[in-house]
Amino acid sequence: MLWVKGTEGYVAATERFVVATHGIAFQDLHQSILQFIPTDPSHVLDVGSGIGRDAAVLAEMGHTVVAVEPTREFLSVAQSLYGTSIEWIDDSLPLLQSLEDRKEGFDFALVSAVWHHIDQDERRIALTRIADLLRPTGIFALSLRHGPAGVGTYVFPTNAQKTLQEAERVSLKPLLVLENQPSLVKGKKNVTWTRIVLQKV
Repeated sequence: MLWVKGTEGYVAATERFVVATHGIAFQDLHQSILQFIPTDPSHVLDVGSGIGRDAAVLAEMGHTVVAVEPTREFLSVAQSLYGTSIEWIDDSLPLLQSLEDRKEGFDFALVSAVWHHIDQDERRIALTRIADLLRPTGIFALSLRHGPAGVGTYVFPTNAQKTLQEAERVSLKPLLVLENQPSLVKGKKNVTWTRIVLQKV
């Protein structure tokens, strides 16, 4: 497994991360994007899936889920908690090389709490890659973190307008942009989030 710089800080805090993740329900964290998740069984991609909470809920909805996570410790927890109904993949943005030969495409892609761990050049590549993986009219939901570094120490500032400009370049149009959303993690009053939903056109 290749070392991914964006995972710095997470391995040493695996137990804390597990507790923090389980302290926030999927429906609460993703309330603003629930309406954009397909209701019919679909092909779903969860990039930066962590310990698998979101992937598990998406699978419970009836979707075929591919969950990508570069931290071996998180993948191990995810597999032990949620089993084999989900396809777990050791990979990372921006290239997602293990998905290169996938021909079926995805109806919905989720990148939650990941974007701040890749730099601007990597984000351009990642947007192109996600757009290529989406089926026509497919949906891409992502969150942008604003504020000081937390457990993950390799971070870069995020900007909603720059993200939207880069998304337009690869034919992803905005369906939702919610800025200044508070963190649901206790003690993170200095952290806010932007929720963005894009559609392939």
